[in-house]
Amino acid sequence: MKIVQINAFSNKSTGTIMMNIHKELLKQGHDSYVVWGRGREPENNHEIYMNDKLGVYFHGLYTRLTDKTGFASKGATKRLIKKLDEIKPDIIHLHNIHGYYINIEMLFNYIKKNNIRTIWTLHDCWAFTGHCPHFELIGCTKWKDGGCHDCPLKNMYPKSITDNSKWNYQKKKEIFTGVKDLTIITPSKWLANLVNQSFLKDYKIIVINNGIDTNIFKPRKSDFRKKYNLENKKIILGVASDWTKEKGYYDFIDLSKLLDNNYQIVMVGLNKEQLKEIPNNILGIERTENAIQLAEIYTAADVFLNLTYADNYPTTNLEAQACGTPCITYNTGGSPESVPKENVVDKDIAKVVERLNTKSITKDKLDYSEMINKYIEEYK
Repeated sequence: MKIVQINAFSNKSTGTIMMNIHKELLKQGHDSYVVWGRGREPENNHEIYMNDKLGVYFHGLYTRLTDKTGFASKGATKRLIKKLDEIKPDIIHLHNIHGYYINIEMLFNYIKKNNIRTIWTLHDCWAFTGHCPHFELIGCTKWKDGGCHDCPLKNMYPKSITDNSKWNYQKKKEIFTGVKDLTIITPSKWLANLVNQSFLKDYKIIVINNGIDTNIFKPRKSDFRKKYNLENKKIILGVASDWTKEKGYYDFIDLSKLLDNNYQIVMVGLNKEQLKEIPNNILGIERTENAIQLAEIYTAADVFLNLTYADNYPTTNLEAQACGTPCITYNTGGSPESVPKENVVDKDIAKVVERLNTKSITKDKLDYSEMINKYIEEYK
């Protein structure tokens, strides 16, 4: 098979999922290509970096002014379509197509015109709303009650000073429907249920849980506790690529006020400003050097907290548990599907504190091999 995957990034959780599928396809002898709009330079002819930094900046500015994300980047998308014409893929596998790097109308017109078999993994809700990737934070249901309008989340990604949510909703409905051969994949049952209530409900919708590389994420020895003088502390860990209110940033701040000196909160992924403002009793780490170092920190922790207010099927939950560390998560989105039921709590810091001694870890398979095999079955 000749397959092209398209995603916003080559890294982060969605990029890692794309690359893991790509590597296995190549190993099995398939002609696999990956495309991304933001990230590193390509390493070989099977990797395509759209390399349009000025276009990404313009697309972001265009979005800020018009609230029409996904409708700029025409030059980059023309180059992508030219590349697709050269490759002539049997299957186009879409991941995140928002992120200021691609023109969704041009891409879908190309798919429809050429009747290309398409797989689309939805990693959030952006495909069927007029603006936002996640609406659980405020319980908005406009997307299924006749269509988005007067968006209450216009100040959140993709940020805009105007509101074109009604126009976006109608355009997305027009663009994303009518594809002859499209299968939608969601990593969680929660998201599949939402898609079944949206204008995408007439497509085939299946659930394939995310997986991780358990050759990397497994219990590992390290000097992390000794390095930070934490040998006698109970380590509570949080990890995010971007710490925001929706990721539970302020919940960790609140938690730090409730714990005594027997505990140490560690937050990985903080930016420079956040490192300056966090309380003294939180150990902040900007980023790890590599995934193995992250696995060492997971292993050193006593419990991993995912205090997210909006998520799909977070791979951080899987990574922590694969390293032998139990995960506690809020009862939001698809996050509860990846942990034992007793480790799911309401959005209440006091209830989180009550569960900090949990030892429960999911018995589900965490390795990405099952995920990849299911994708390849769907391709075939």
